[in-house]
Amino acid sequence: MKILIADDDPQILRALRITLTAKGYTVIVANDGAQAIAAAIDHHPDLYLLDLGMPQLDGIEVIQGIRGWTQAPILVVSGRSGAADKVEALDAGADDYITKPFAVEELLARIRALSRRVVQDDTSPVVRLGDTVIDLASHSVTRTTAEGTRQIRLTPTEWQFIEILIRNAGKLVTRKTILTSIWGSEHVEDTGYLRLYVSQLRRKLENDPANPVHVLTEPGMGYRLAGVTQA
Repeated sequence: MKILIADDDPQILRALRITLTAKGYTVIVANDGAQAIAAAIDHHPDLYLLDLGMPQLDGIEVIQGIRGWTQAPILVVSGRSGAADKVEALDAGADDYITKPFAVEELLARIRALSRRVVQDDTSPVVRLGDTVIDLASHSVTRTTAEGTRQIRLTPTEWQFIEILIRNAGKLVTRKTILTSIWGSEHVEDTGYLRLYVSQLRRKLENDPANPVHVLTEPGMGYRLAGVTQA
């Protein structure tokens, strides 16, 4: 199991990395919120340990960002002990909360409890949008037409965008969630990015990009992926 630990305290990072590695976990570390988002996208951890008071992006922003495209368990490990902080983290999408300082045995117990929720199969689905098949694991997109099957190339950013939509298929994904997940919270007002990439995805994935039936816009709110089936 891969665990991402995000904390700006190097001693905490080192101690947790050593402890969890000794317990057989694969550990990825990040020392600020922006690194945490980047590592989440690159490594797809099975479980997250997040501090709240990190630079670049704080823990709440990280939770909101990764919740846009993954349901992997999130355990907040924070020095903030107030009820309001816990409620905010849980409302943002965290699954559990433990306060520093903590007993290692309790932390390991919390991790074991959360790990039982991890779905071991179908973490990288293969889905169909009409004549188009998208395989998240192999980063492969193919479309079948009367002329045969052809490969469709997506850019890295297009992959991030479509993965967020696929992992939330049928659900509204807000513009803020997408912008934070891909570009960081400093770009939450840059909706021009979204229009550009939505246009590109429709051109590549829709039979009639001017009249999309899969990559749908919810005016003023965000986007929704419709007509998704398992391939």
